[in-house]
Amino acid sequence: TIRFIPEFTHMGGIKASEDAARKLLFFDRADILSGLISYKSIPALIPLIEKEKKPAFFFDMGEYVPHFPYLSPDVFYSSHQLWQSQYALGHWAQSTWGSGGHMIMPVYEAGYHLNSTFQQGAAAAGGSSLQLTVLPFDQQHPHKMELDNIFAGWKTDRQASVHDLFCSRMGLRFLQQWIQSGLHKEVPLLVHEAMVYDDILDDLKHIDLELYTARSWMKEDESRANQVFVKQFEQLAQQPANIYALMGYEAGLVWKELLPHAQKKDWDTVKQQLRTAIIQGPSGEKNFYPLSGFALPASNILKITTSGNNIRKIILDQGKGMRFDAEEFKVIHDEAVSGWQNPFLCI
Repeated sequence: TIRFIPEFTHMGGIKASEDAARKLLFFDRADILSGLISYKSIPALIPLIEKEKKPAFFFDMGEYVPHFPYLSPDVFYSSHQLWQSQYALGHWAQSTWGSGGHMIMPVYEAGYHLNSTFQQGAAAAGGSSLQLTVLPFDQQHPHKMELDNIFAGWKTDRQASVHDLFCSRMGLRFLQQWIQSGLHKEVPLLVHEAMVYDDILDDLKHIDLELYTARSWMKEDESRANQVFVKQFEQLAQQPANIYALMGYEAGLVWKELLPHAQKKDWDTVKQQLRTAIIQGPSGEKNFYPLSGFALPASNILKITTSGNNIRKIILDQGKGMRFDAEEFKVIHDEAVSGWQNPFLCI
């Protein structure tokens, strides 16, 4: 019924994405263009998509706040809205510990909007000061982390909280050095949600660790829709349910309704229904067209502790979502222009 034609886009830059889309649309004659893609690459793809008048259905983690100078009626988005949990975490941290927090990150993560939306959340809760440290980038040693002087400064000038914005192995190394620094459990440590997915926590469960985060989807959520997804996926895939499986499943919920129209190549009906469709998925309501107003996810504020090969997650609060086109986020697009185009967060 469905044939998938893959195209490798290397690091997901604009040129590679455009070349892949051109081949899929004009050579392979694909009916639907899809993939994990950055908002930075979308403007180059829209003319190709609109020329063919077929739907494009893109996925993104939500590392950027969406910004659409032109909104194509042929392009649809399934976003995890990672920036929403960052906004909720910043708002909660400010409400809980007050001003005087500190964000630390490498250059790579600084290119996204994770720090900006955390800052906007803190400001919305009345925050007046939030410091930022971006580690210097050494081209000869790209994973270099010199934290001793930073930790020593934090001991002298005590922070209200610290928000670590590292990913992958650099994130694990930061947490290991944090525990050895003498600041652990003395200063609250916050991390973004991609640092506490289950596969990452498995590498930390033997360490006596305490940290805080916000997550918009949890495998442990006991809602019926979520438990059906988790059970079905794990039985079929023989692996734990994860965020990428969730995004695919949510897309499947809407596309199974569209399949009869797609098989008839009735793309006008497919696109019209995608503009208004709302699904009730494992993470709550979800829709796929920005003008209909992306459904706001409810982010759970979590305290996570690990020790003795055990992982404990306690829900402390529930954060609030924010519309992507809210006036408060205009400053991110106007004053925090980033050149990063890689859509694959945390590689």
